[in-house]
Amino acid sequence: MISQKARYALRALLLLAARGDSNPVQISEIAEQEKIPRKFLEAILLELKKTGIVRSHRGRQGGYSLGKPAKDISFADVLRVTDGPLALSPCVSVIAYRKCDDCFEESICAIRKALLAARDATAQILESRNLAQAAAQLRRSGAL
Repeated sequence: MISQKARYALRALLLLAARGDSNPVQISEIAEQEKIPRKFLEAILLELKKTGIVRSHRGRQGGYSLGKPAKDISFADVLRVTDGPLALSPCVSVIAYRKCDDCFEESICAIRKALLAARDATAQILESRNLAQAAAQLRRSGAL
């Protein structure tokens, strides 16, 4: 399951994606519109800023905007920042690989093979979905 932090991050980013290249959105507006606790949102946006997914703007008209085009930000990108690797086990992780302590031989491990297939399928789906697609889908449904 994805964390509440990841859900909040995705909701905030979808709001920014729906706004397009318009003015930055203030944190208070994102928090209010998306029903996200402001302090939690601040921490999430700071983390996303460190990776370049969002950028902050100072001043009276300041706030947050996407750090790159919405089409270039996949759901996988966001989940990796908020929740860590997509893999269910470290032995199948691309970014945080570690051999399992109790594994005798990875090449024949049936558990690893199943988890590797799950990781590959999950990554393929989440990497193929981006914020631009999701925001367009929400606009068509009238949710944004």
